[in-house]
Amino acid sequence: MKISFPYMGTSHIVISYLLEQLGHEVIYPPVPTKKTLSLGVQYSPEFACLPFKILMGTYLEAVEKGADTILTSGGCGPCRAGYYGELHKRILHDMGYNVDMIVLEPPLVSPLDFFRQSHKLIKKRGWINLARVFRIAWRKLQALDDLESTLHKLRPLALSKKQITQVYEDGLELIRQANSVKEVDEARDEALTNLQQVPADHSFTPLRVGLIGEIYVVLEPFANHDIEKILGDMGVYVHRSIFLMNWTKNNALTHGEEGEKDIRTAAIPYLNQLIGGHGQNSVGEVVRYAEKGFDGVIQLAPFTCIPEIVAKSIMPAVSRDKGIPVLTLFLDEQTGKAGITTRLEAFLDLMKEKRRIKQEVS
Repeated sequence: MKISFPYMGTSHIVISYLLEQLGHEVIYPPVPTKKTLSLGVQYSPEFACLPFKILMGTYLEAVEKGADTILTSGGCGPCRAGYYGELHKRILHDMGYNVDMIVLEPPLVSPLDFFRQSHKLIKKRGWINLARVFRIAWRKLQALDDLESTLHKLRPLALSKKQITQVYEDGLELIRQANSVKEVDEARDEALTNLQQVPADHSFTPLRVGLIGEIYVVLEPFANHDIEKILGDMGVYVHRSIFLMNWTKNNALTHGEEGEKDIRTAAIPYLNQLIGGHGQNSVGEVVRYAEKGFDGVIQLAPFTCIPEIVAKSIMPAVSRDKGIPVLTLFLDEQTGKAGITTRLEAFLDLMKEKRRIKQEVS
């Protein structure tokens, strides 16, 4: 089996480790680029969302490199993402690529199907080996999230943005190379120490912005034009509502009923039912960020994403009631970095003025 998978943030570090340790030949897809997106746009339905098109292009690049199997995640509820694996498979087959698509659905939603699909990956080395490998992979997931969250706090303070970015990338490599729980912990500690040693102005008080929206465009830098880095370089502290660890626990393992209950409770006065994707979460997160005193919220949404469109229509009411500005950025293949940067600069000016007025009043 020559297996590949899509990129989503730093998840490739954990997924590739799992697959290699289970005895598979991993075909690394190229990091998504304009070529990837162009391929995806060419062979995707016109009104498919940006994540669908990026994944389509990624799969085409992977099969050209020799992949005969693709691992991806499924979904449930009123969102098209749950059908993406099957639709991608049909498009690839229509193009003459006889690819096996392993779609992992949330285990608590469809346990029998999850077992059947997982067995395709695990049978080479057995379930006992999986327990050992999964423990290490899980620790890597935790370490990656710790590293990212620390980067978000320190980047706006760093005197050299280029230096802290390089130190962060070096830390990712340390975690990638770790092959035991002890090594992962040591790599994490070393990476965090190195980040904290980058010269910084700790007297500076940055604007605080919450980042919410659909999971793929929030986590994948190519999809959002590296918005976290843009904001960090502008001196803004970005707090992302979604990390790999909490998404895995709340959606893949527990189907979101426990871990996200408080977020959904916060959304109920404005949106009292699930609408698919992260739509209800987006509304609830704005409420929570306002309660925590954040200066603003940025919603990232793929163009044509119905759950985020519904959430966006509710944002003006939440923004007015909670006194927090919200900027929505819809993303597709026509979106450019320059346009996003211009809108971010204007949003930052708005937040700075709002903070200045608040300080004068108090």
